[in-house]
Order: sequence, then structure tokens, then C-alpha cells
Amino acid sequence: MKNTRFVAIILIVLGLAVGYYSYGDTHKPFKLGLDLNGGTHLVYQADVSKLSSGDIDASMQSLRDTIERRINVFGVSEPLVQTERANVNGQRIDKLVVELPGVTDIDKAVALIGQTPVLDFRVASTTFTKVGTTTVPSLIYIPTKLDGSLLERALVDFDRTTRQPMVSLQFNDEGKELFAKITEENVGNVIGIFLDGKPISEPVVNEPIRDGKAVISGNFTTLEAQELVRNLNFGALPVPISLIGSQTIGASLGADALSKSLQAGLIGFAIIALFLIVWYRLPGLVATFALMLYVAMNLALFKVIPVTLTSTGLAAFILSIGMAVDANILIFERMKEELKKGMNLHDAIHEGFNRAWTSIRDGNLSSIITAIILFAFATTALIKGFALVFLIGVIVSMFTALTASRTFLLAIVPKNPETANKPFIKFLFSNGFHFKK
Repeated sequence: MKNTRFVAIILIVLGLAVGYYSYGDTHKPFKLGLDLNGGTHLVYQADVSKLSSGDIDASMQSLRDTIERRINVFGVSEPLVQTERANVNGQRIDKLVVELPGVTDIDKAVALIGQTPVLDFRVASTTFTKVGTTTVPSLIYIPTKLDGSLLERALVDFDRTTRQPMVSLQFNDEGKELFAKITEENVGNVIGIFLDGKPISEPVVNEPIRDGKAVISGNFTTLEAQELVRNLNFGALPVPISLIGSQTIGASLGADALSKSLQAGLIGFAIIALFLIVWYRLPGLVATFALMLYVAMNLALFKVIPVTLTSTGLAAFILSIGMAVDANILIFERMKEELKKGMNLHDAIHEGFNRAWTSIRDGNLSSIITAIILFAFATTALIKGFALVFLIGVIVSMFTALTASRTFLLAIVPKNPETANKPFIKFLFSNGFHFKK
């Protein structure tokens, strides 16, 4: 009994701490999606007609990374850039979806993204600038005529001696002649490889390269070499994008959607709590406290992971609050059956939880599997967000129902059989419009 009360006190302290982190800690705000924060939603269609079917997925990934880097340069907070694929009348359509929270000027948003990524090669040159009485050297890159259109292919290779990853380049005939001229004139110098105006590699020329085949070596990991190859290959390939849809969500509309979602959540929570207390009395009150812990833990996890909360995510969270009560109802109904058999309160609580466990386990396991499948196969961020929030809710509800509710009930149930048999105590632990006499 003492141990149970000690654990109950720990859970209460945990609940208060988690509650403060969820509601009171303003230094780490919730990450809100575009529909709740306001901003711009853009949809582009990619022209992949010139690519082979095996190159489309990698080129779209490279395009996504490039656009994301381009947006991040301008300091847009928490941009979302993702690719989508659809089949219309048997024809594959590849799209790029861009969400820019806080940006409500569509023209500005389109300007941030720009057009097709450009790959080019530049020669490093040292200049000297006077700062007061001191001459300071600085490195600048001079553009050349060698660009991604002259690169045939980049491949990941491995050094035969050290087995270190390296990147092999193969230029076409025009690129071969130009690259030979550049390397002859810049032995010992750096040639920067730029994607969309940003350097992605800065190799040093060790010797003239006249056959159009170059090797970039260094302390690459395999993943770094693969990423460089992907950027080289698909930064070189033209993947034009055209704007096919746009939507602006004002900050006031986002705030209104958030306010209504929170209002719906509070009303739903209040109705559930009222039902639990009226129908199940003291166990219902305990379940309400456990439900409050459930809400606090979910919100804390949303901050820690972090989860981008959208209107669909909040809908999943509100739905999960109602589902979190299912386990408690199963337990309380099993308790009622044990009490009808004449079992004392303490044993009835234990038996109620034990008998309800298999139903709770199977029901929640099916929900978890559904959420995982939905998250794995979803093609949009909204559906993935719904699935993730729902999955977190199901897992947390199992903890609060099977641990928190049980601990609180065992901490308050009278241990003395005479006290437990008093009519008022029986009334508190009964449910519905009757109680055990």
C-alpha cells in the first residue's frame, strides 16, 4: 500500500513536470504547420520526360534538396519541401510541394524558389585586400564554361588499396576538351563544383586530366560520396518545374483554425470527463486525472520529437483522447463484474485490470499497426502527420490506462475490509445508476 502511494506521488510529480513543460515552457513552442501558422503553399509539376525511369526518383530527391537549400538561405522558418507522385489516366506525374510558414506573398515565395538547379565548375583564385595597414588574402571563384550539361555521369568508386570511397566523373566530348584545358592551367589549384551557386565539393587538381575522366578523393564516408554523386548527376540533368497551384493562408486564418481546434479539444475533454465522473464516480475521477496526464505527455512528446501540428494532426489528437478512455471503461466494467461476484474492492481492481488487459492489448495493437501502415504508405505530409499523432496517442494511452489509472486506484482503495464494505464506499466504486448493496 505504501509503495503504491509512493508510485502515485511520483506519477503526480511527473504529471506536473510534464504539464509545465507542455503548457508553461514558452522557450520551446509547438511546431505548427502551415494551416495553423499561416503562409504559402506552392505546388510545382516537374518535367521528367527527358529522364530514364530509373533516374526519376533520384532526380526528384536531388531537386527537393536543392530547393530546400535555396529556401533556407533566405531564413524561412521551418519550410516543408517534399515530392509527390500521382498517376492520372495511366500517366505518371511528379510534383514538388513547398510550404513556407510566415510567407504570405506568393510572388516573393516563387522568387525564393526560382527555376531549375544549375551545376557548374569554377576555378579558385587568390586576391589580396588591404584592411588598414594589413594585406589580407581571400579566395574567390571564377566561373568557367564547364557546366552540368557537359557531365555524362558521376559514380561512387572505391580505392583498391585503402577501400576509401571516392567519386568518379566522366565528361562528354565537349566537356573532355574543356576540362583538359582547365586542369592543365590549374595544376595545384582548387576547382570548385557549385550546385545552384553553392559549393558542394572543392577538389585540388593534382595533374592535367585529358581523357575526360576525373576522380575526387578525400575523407568521404560512403553516404557522403553517394550524396555528392547524386548532386552531380541530377544537378546536371535538367528537371524544369512549373507552378501549377498556389494557396495563401493568412496568419489570422491560421490562428482562428488553431483556436477552434483547441476549443473543440477542451469541449471534448470536458464532456468525456463529465461522463466518466457521473457514470463511474470515483474510478471515473481517477480516469480523468489519468487522462490529464495523457494529454500532458502527448503535448510534451509533440515538442520533444518534434511533431509538426496541423489541423489534421490536432484532429487525430482529439480523436485519440476519446479512444484513450476505452481502456478505462473496459477495466471498470470488469471491476463491476468481479464486485458482483462478491470479491473485495482491492482484489476486484487487480482482477479487473488483468481481465481487461487482453482486450486492451489486441485493440491497441490493431490501432498501432493501422497507424504504422498509414504513416509508411502515405503520400502527403498531412496524412503522415495524422498517422504519427494517432500512433503516439495510442501508445501513451496504454501507459496512462494500465499504469496511472491502476496506481491511483490502488492508492486510494480502502485496505480494511470493514471500511471497504461501507455503503458509501461501495457507491463510490460502483457505476451507472446502481451500486452493490
